[in-house]
Amino acid sequence: MKGPQLPSWLVDSIYIIVGILFCGFALKSFLVPNQFFDGGVTGMSLLLHEIYHFNIAWVIVLCNIPFIIMGIFQVNKKFAIKTLAAVVGLGLCLAFIHYPPITSDKLLVSIFGGVFMGIGVGLAMRGGCALDGIEVLALYTGRRVSFTISEIILGINIIIFLIAAIKLGLPTALYSILTYYTASRTISFVIEGLEEYTGVTIVSAESAQIKEQLVMHLGRGITVYKGERGFLKESFEVSQPTDIVFTVVTRLEVRRLRNLVHHIDPNAFIFTSTIKEAAGGVLKRKPRH
Repeated sequence: MKGPQLPSWLVDSIYIIVGILFCGFALKSFLVPNQFFDGGVTGMSLLLHEIYHFNIAWVIVLCNIPFIIMGIFQVNKKFAIKTLAAVVGLGLCLAFIHYPPITSDKLLVSIFGGVFMGIGVGLAMRGGCALDGIEVLALYTGRRVSFTISEIILGINIIIFLIAAIKLGLPTALYSILTYYTASRTISFVIEGLEEYTGVTIVSAESAQIKEQLVMHLGRGITVYKGERGFLKESFEVSQPTDIVFTVVTRLEVRRLRNLVHHIDPNAFIFTSTIKEAAGGVLKRKPRH
């Protein structure tokens, strides 16, 4: 029997508050004391802080406001309100909570500053908001130009790091790129977790046995497509009907699935694809925001 579950709004609030605290820790204890940067709107704010010595708490809030307004039209009003509350909370955290500087070692600052920043931003995203409005801008721009969102974000960050290199020196910009990379990888890990889902497609002459093993042995649901196999260069006219099996597993189970399939049919054709979001069916994990 399941115990009582926390309301979704409370879970979201916990994610956002903890994310704010982590971001504040990354900024005040690592990045700001050492003149390091991140990408996106946070990077713009840090750059303005270093060049013009504006208060970082005010700068982060003010820089995000245009993108929050944009988020009303590009995402929805609820997202914009939650993001505004989170950004204001981050500003208050930076203004009133004292975080002591941890280290001045550039490598440690670039890595762990990025890790803690990534944890904070990732937790806020799990709470249904954004502590950095750069993706809203990329979404807005992407609908008007032929570039992808990732390419737009990359282009904006290149400009930020170029300005940082000119104003504060190339070594600082290079270390900051490492910070941004670390933060982006940590965000992916926080959002996807160890159980990031992978779609697996299997084409085999032994599809009946493979289907049975996937369901009865691995406990996975499957989807079956009717197809044909064959069409080799030396016998293009020859083909056989076959069941194409599709299933979804966690990335920790991919190797086990491959071994099981190859034990049944060493010539089976298997390919995988990363799945960013999965819910329902036999998947028991709670869908994310």
